[in-house]
Amino acid sequence: MNLKGRRKSTNVQDRRGSSGGGGGIDIGDILGKIGRSGGSGGGNGGGGGLPMGQMPGCSPGGGGGKSGCMLIAIIAIVLLLLLMCNGGGSLGNLLGSCGQGGGFGDIFTGQVTDPNGKEYEPSAEEDSLYDFTLQILGSTEDVWTKEFQKLGRTYNSPELVIYSGRIQTGCGMGSSSTGPFYCSADRKVYIDLSFYDTMRRQLGAQGDFAWAYVIAHEVGHHVQNELGTLSKAHAKMSQQSQTEANKTSVQIELQADFLAGLWGHDENELFGSLEAGDLEEALSTAIVIGDDYLQKQAGYHNPQGYTHGTSKQREKWFKKGFETGDINQGNTFAIPYDRL
Repeated sequence: MNLKGRRKSTNVQDRRGSSGGGGGIDIGDILGKIGRSGGSGGGNGGGGGLPMGQMPGCSPGGGGGKSGCMLIAIIAIVLLLLLMCNGGGSLGNLLGSCGQGGGFGDIFTGQVTDPNGKEYEPSAEEDSLYDFTLQILGSTEDVWTKEFQKLGRTYNSPELVIYSGRIQTGCGMGSSSTGPFYCSADRKVYIDLSFYDTMRRQLGAQGDFAWAYVIAHEVGHHVQNELGTLSKAHAKMSQQSQTEANKTSVQIELQADFLAGLWGHDENELFGSLEAGDLEEALSTAIVIGDDYLQKQAGYHNPQGYTHGTSKQREKWFKKGFETGDINQGNTFAIPYDRL
């Protein structure tokens, strides 16, 4: 892609190097820091949660009695702070009222960049990917503002959060292991820039337009959210069996692929940025992230477990969006599932 001179979006939070990514309190991490008392599975993954079954055993006798008492004390302190600072609000909102201006709140806000107190220092390659990502986000803002104007609507762009490792989101704890994702609860797109290297090494997907496709796909979910499509689909899924909900998920994902393709069409129409081989990069990426391809690589085959669509479907819908440039051609929910 030729992005020389293109603007970079400013609708970005850079949370790289932050401790736990910030936002909310990761109870699992707290339990890990105080010795995983009560048998909690806590720790860095944020899993485990509160070992409620172990709570009554706070006594000096028996294994882990003292740590059990410590756990209760820690919980009591957190709840007390919650009441004092937040008027009885949620744990997640505690930061908004307590975590300002240093002190105890900073333990949980993600502002500590390194255990040794060092500033986070990205590599030159990461800085280049950061700038590229902001340029692609800026492009999606330009394209979808234009497309929404055609619909007589105003486009409200998502905020992009760039993080490293893991991060607290409106949808729970996010991890770089899941790849880029969109959270409809807080209307933000999240990406760990290391995913570009993962695409290259593990999937063989490389090239700037391949990476741009990934960003455009997640922004596509935001477009669905803006249009009300995503909330309707999620409401439908909550009433379905797992097998049927998986099918609805495939419809959601294939439409996001279509919207990513539409973005590519408009990006090239507006800026003439695509170069030889760019489209092939995106289509090759669509193939290697198909459910059937990934299942085959993992050594099993379960079509009922598809949630994103096959390689053929993903390639088809991205290409359809790219070739038509017509948002009205992308209603994956109006087509029988077996014809997607």
